[in-house]
Amino acid sequence: MTNNICKSAMKKLPALFILAVISLSGLVACVDNDFEDDAANSNFYTATKRTAAQFLDAAPERYSQFQATLKRANYYSLLTTYGTFTVFAPTNDAFNLYLSENGYGSVDEIPLEICDTIVRTHIISKGAFFTTDQEGDNNVLPELNMNDRFIEITSDSDVTNNNRMILRVNGDARLIQKDDSVTNGVVHTIDRVITASSVTLPDLIAEDTTTTLFSKALVLTGMCDSLRKYIDETYRCGDDSVYDGIPKRYGGQDRTAKYPEKRYFKYTAFVETDDVFRKRNINTIDDLIAYAKSVYDASFPGDAGLYDDDFTNRKNPLNRFVSYHLMDRIGSYGDWAPYGDILTQCCRPDIADAEDFWQTMCPGAMIRFCRANDELYANRKGHKRTVIDGCKGVRVLKALESTKYSKKRDAINGTYHYLEDILVYDVNVRDKALNCRMRIDATTLCADFMNQNARGHYGVETFTGMKNGYMTGWKTTKETFVAVHNDDPWWSSYLGNAVCVKGQYDVQFKLPTPPPGLYEIRLGYVAGEERGVVQVYLNNEPCGIPVDLRVGSWDPIIGSIADTGDEETDLANDKALRNRGYMKGMDSYGKPGATHFRKDAAEHLRRILTTVQIREGEDYWLRFRQVMEGDAEWSFDYIELCPKSVYANPDGEDRH
Repeated sequence: MTNNICKSAMKKLPALFILAVISLSGLVACVDNDFEDDAANSNFYTATKRTAAQFLDAAPERYSQFQATLKRANYYSLLTTYGTFTVFAPTNDAFNLYLSENGYGSVDEIPLEICDTIVRTHIISKGAFFTTDQEGDNNVLPELNMNDRFIEITSDSDVTNNNRMILRVNGDARLIQKDDSVTNGVVHTIDRVITASSVTLPDLIAEDTTTTLFSKALVLTGMCDSLRKYIDETYRCGDDSVYDGIPKRYGGQDRTAKYPEKRYFKYTAFVETDDVFRKRNINTIDDLIAYAKSVYDASFPGDAGLYDDDFTNRKNPLNRFVSYHLMDRIGSYGDWAPYGDILTQCCRPDIADAEDFWQTMCPGAMIRFCRANDELYANRKGHKRTVIDGCKGVRVLKALESTKYSKKRDAINGTYHYLEDILVYDVNVRDKALNCRMRIDATTLCADFMNQNARGHYGVETFTGMKNGYMTGWKTTKETFVAVHNDDPWWSSYLGNAVCVKGQYDVQFKLPTPPPGLYEIRLGYVAGEERGVVQVYLNNEPCGIPVDLRVGSWDPIIGSIADTGDEETDLANDKALRNRGYMKGMDSYGKPGATHFRKDAAEHLRRILTTVQIREGEDYWLRFRQVMEGDAEWSFDYIELCPKSVYANPDGEDRH
């Protein structure tokens, strides 16, 4: 029988090689032996019936100290059990180096709590991830390790060996043997013990000698204190909810909702190095204060000159500058705009750049991230290599580029990314880059959806329950069930995920705040017979009549007509559909191998909810109340905030 883990590893390898491996699968496990290593240890074939623990047992001369650490921390037995693990196994030489650097005579002298941290840092318990599974430049594995941190694999050149490619794990550790398949996962061998930072995000940034100006601004504004929370000590969840899960009937199927064991507060910072500032003649904190004032007095003219000496005031220019760089959730390079398989299989980059919109920690200031030309940009507006004047955006550095500044950017409660230029919410961002239709994925509307690792499992069916009262920016009644659902790419949901709401629910959430102006607010959802009927409110004011989530484009009430190919006819049909309060799905996204949602996803709809004048300094809450009796559902896909300049454009709104 072919090992299922092997199938995962082979999915991106050439077909002839896969055929050859399958023919041998009864004899050997999947392992890449064509990889530089010590000559005596380069060929470690593993039997398909070996667990990760047995793999380590077979080579005590190489792994005995890691085994001893596993046993001291009571995790050795875990690797003997059924499951799917990714294990990064340090060699004995790696442990000897660690012991020497930290003043320990042996593994027995390492305090138990540190042994526990070491082990949890080296194991991912929710999947087997091979080096062949990496996608593009993201480099971060899709699941956190057992210490709830990212594992990042980057490539480098060995200048001492004809520039041969080498792989590094979290910057320091070199991957010297990779992709050893075992019955319960995969083992990678590394030449250093991975050390996890125990400091909070602002302290880690302060340790970075290349970011001294940004760090000083964090301290001066007091925003460093907003980045120190880590674990919510009030959160409790029973083992049955965490490990066994709670059975739920959803979407016509029996599912199991598993809840996060802990509730974390995590953050992401986008940071300029001192070199970036110097290129703009910003060399001191006073220079940065003056620069921030020149930008934010123009962006928020009503506050100009009122808060200049109060750096902790959220309306102070330097405070706004710093907080615009901060997010109240953790995200890797691939999390801020569609990436990987979702980008290559579902997005239509020939039609529009893939993008996401986010609320920063600067009140009233959103940020637009897009994926263009295989790069991640903040506040870029355009398509492919064409940009709008003043909206070229700021590029976010990739992992390999970042290692020349610092190899450790993951703190105990967050991470940070370097920027190629200075990031600001200036007049061009406010009036141009964000003067667009903003499609905001439902799974980004709560920081907890990301901080509890519920979002982002594209192509894997997950159903993560979220406890009422523990969702930032959300209010729910006790009758409301909320889960984050990731599913098959063929699901008719944008980005292959949705927030699933169930019960006699009543739920509301805070909207991100776009620049002031008149906006149309729309709901993107997937219709189905299990769905209910909802009354929608904005700031507790009803938004028209209830919305029936059970009816799709096929229903005469909606009256959607398929595109004919005649532009004039199709525009007339779109206008008639809008008059009934609906819009078709977008043409910039579709199921793998299909055309796009506009053409071939009749169950995917946009409902126009209301029109509102967004005012600076005000909060806006959307509320959805189930008005049917019984246990109904809502597959919440996304919200659109569309300014009048777009929806009332004389030439019509684009279909993207």
